[in-house]
Amino acid sequence: MSTPIKDYALLSDMHTGPLVSRGGSIDWLCFPRYDSPSIFAALLGTEEHGRWLLVPDHDEAEVVQRRYLPGSFVLETLWRTPEGEVAVTEFMPLGDRRASIVRRIEGRSGTVPMRQELTMRFDYARALPWVYRSEDTQGHEVLLAIAGPAAVALRGPELPESVDHRHIGKISVSAGEKADFELVWFPSHRPVPGGIDIDASLQVTLDFWQTWADECQQGGLYHDQVQRSLLVLRALTHEDTGGIVAAATTSLPEEFGGSRNWDYRYCWLRDAALTLEAMLTHGYAQEALTWRNWLLRAVAGDPEDLQIMYGLGGERELTEQILEYLPGYEDSRPVRIGNGAVEQYQADVVGEVMVALDKLRQRGVAEDQFSWSLQRALLGFAERHFDDKDQGVLEMRSEPKYFTHSRVMMWAAFDRGIKAIREYGLEGPEERWIELRDRLYDEVMEHGYNEEIESFTQTYGGATTDASLLVLPHVGFLSYDDPKMLSTVARMEDELLDSAGLLLRYRTEEGVDGLEPGEHPFLACSFWLVEQYAYSQRVDEARELMQKLINLGNELGLFSEEYDTEERRMAGNFPQAFSHLALVRAADALHRIEACS
Repeated sequence: MSTPIKDYALLSDMHTGPLVSRGGSIDWLCFPRYDSPSIFAALLGTEEHGRWLLVPDHDEAEVVQRRYLPGSFVLETLWRTPEGEVAVTEFMPLGDRRASIVRRIEGRSGTVPMRQELTMRFDYARALPWVYRSEDTQGHEVLLAIAGPAAVALRGPELPESVDHRHIGKISVSAGEKADFELVWFPSHRPVPGGIDIDASLQVTLDFWQTWADECQQGGLYHDQVQRSLLVLRALTHEDTGGIVAAATTSLPEEFGGSRNWDYRYCWLRDAALTLEAMLTHGYAQEALTWRNWLLRAVAGDPEDLQIMYGLGGERELTEQILEYLPGYEDSRPVRIGNGAVEQYQADVVGEVMVALDKLRQRGVAEDQFSWSLQRALLGFAERHFDDKDQGVLEMRSEPKYFTHSRVMMWAAFDRGIKAIREYGLEGPEERWIELRDRLYDEVMEHGYNEEIESFTQTYGGATTDASLLVLPHVGFLSYDDPKMLSTVARMEDELLDSAGLLLRYRTEEGVDGLEPGEHPFLACSFWLVEQYAYSQRVDEARELMQKLINLGNELGLFSEEYDTEERRMAGNFPQAFSHLALVRAADALHRIEACS
């Protein structure tokens, strides 16, 4: 039986992000980057596929409190047993470029025996490492594991012993005592790193996260949720490159037992552009500028080679593979690494990027000679593909079509190019872009709006909606309270709201996406609906839906991609950047409405 997704916490050093279960097991860890091969993969199989368990050694042990220390990704779990209480504090050190996890046991009362089980399986559980006791550069004993190019070393007061390709150990901690364990990754050809000052490292890590969180420019009712969501977006942003991964995981299922299992540990231009907007709105211009520089590097070269996603460093080769030997989360096969959608043409992407870079200009960030020439090249790419059908924002794995949302985002791309010329004095073929923008507007109104059902439709000439149509007012194509938008929302409510009042992305029953039917509500879509309600004077409904959505996060304020309303459980990859950035937009909309009332 898999651990519920809601029971996981994210740790982060802004390079990678392990998941720690409420039951004290690190079940997912990729070192040293989010998209590196895993060392622990129990999340997608069993404990035999790798994990690190640290729990009280008592059947009656229970978690009485679990929280992040305020404004941070330092996790504190308070355990209670008949013998006493212990707190386990877990974090990834910042400030030293060290790839490691620290787990500190602190006695609060009595004396509590603790049990540790370390099962290391490198390369997505394909490689059983060679494990032996060795010494670090300071002469201290460590447990060392090596497999090919990667190595990890465990240090602590009591190193576990080998038992059937696992390592098991016990240690007792009394009130006022501390026991620190650190698992550090390093290239196997290098010396074993020495130890660190845990107290100093903890303070540096707390100071960084809390200073960053305190800069969040948002008050109001949803301040805590906005701050945590922005922290998640920062955690999913690579410290060095500025690339933003869509989630920390791969292959957590959108449909339990189904095949809608994708690898989200890559940088979608769309998701990253929307994250940039959320960051800018709340005062984080430097992070936005860092992402722009990542973008320039990633897409540099022939614009015809533009991809919808890249690796954290801008890598282009993201070939999708299936790991047949892993059973998957709750037996949901296949487990995938890489993502075949990298080959898709999605016509909306240039628009998402241009809208985000327009926001950056609005914040006073000047273009350099490279950034504006790149944007002109992107608009040239959009023009050359003006008449091409695409797979859409929802990444259909069926035949290309003219998606209404995609065409609107192409409109937005040329609109922002025109604005850059008119308002910021940049150079470009203004008349040509005006012609293309206006053609797109007329085309969308003629083919993307169905007069019979009084609604914009998913595709040209179609008769059904999808949730991406809620984005039309976001980019200024029309207003939130335009009659055509209001009638579209009404149609969407009829077609896509489930029994719990959450919004599906689209109806999958007829196989429109090239996959078997079955999908749960995509949380970002419901947050978009909150925004739509707020800006179209349905404020009470917006507040009600917002509260319902907030209640679907876990106790730590983390959200998955989707939510299974029948079984009341999270679904999809976790934590999901798109869900968190949509939460920020929804909260901002309600905040603005309430500030004006």
